[in-house]
Amino acid sequence: MNMTAELILLLPVLLLSLSMHEYAHGKMADLLGDPTPKMTGRLTLNPMAHLSLIGTLVLIMTRRFGWAKPVQVNPRYFDDKRKGMMLVGLAGPLANITLAIIFTFLLRSLGPIFYQFIDQIIIESLFINGILLNLGLAVFNSIPVPPLDGSKILRGITPKKYDYVFRNLEAYGPFFLLFAVFTGLIGRIILPIINILFNLLVGF
Repeated sequence: MNMTAELILLLPVLLLSLSMHEYAHGKMADLLGDPTPKMTGRLTLNPMAHLSLIGTLVLIMTRRFGWAKPVQVNPRYFDDKRKGMMLVGLAGPLANITLAIIFTFLLRSLGPIFYQFIDQIIIESLFINGILLNLGLAVFNSIPVPPLDGSKILRGITPKKYDYVFRNLEAYGPFFLLFAVFTGLIGRIILPIINILFNLLVGF
């Protein structure tokens, strides 16, 4: 399969995966009483509401990890700000894990049916890309470095006395992430984890 065909297959999976990730953040905040995601037009699966140019380009290039525009959330609406932000942060990776499981089910259960109508290589490439992309988004966004979801999750389970550490990291986190992505450091850290999860799901 040539590169153009691969990109054509990759694009719808990429758009769905990013949109579901951000929608999950917004929906969780909405369920916890924050109207901000709805007011800013982020409670939608329309990918145009969520795409980040750089994050999408990174995802296309790596086919494993990337990011979208963060959903604006106002924790003042939450009864427990720390727990609320932790749940909002957790919702995105969980949405991608769920999609990875769905793509695994489609590959295992419906793949042989589709093979009768569409080339097997195309079907397998579509579903496998879906699994890998979503595992990649889940693992990458779980890194505990601001502004990634992992920092909100970790902050929610650590004592308040360490909040100053996260506040200091917020200023430098984005620069560290860009450096790590473009030097390949992130890939060396998370690709083995993605491969382990992929093998657990798919079994080969």
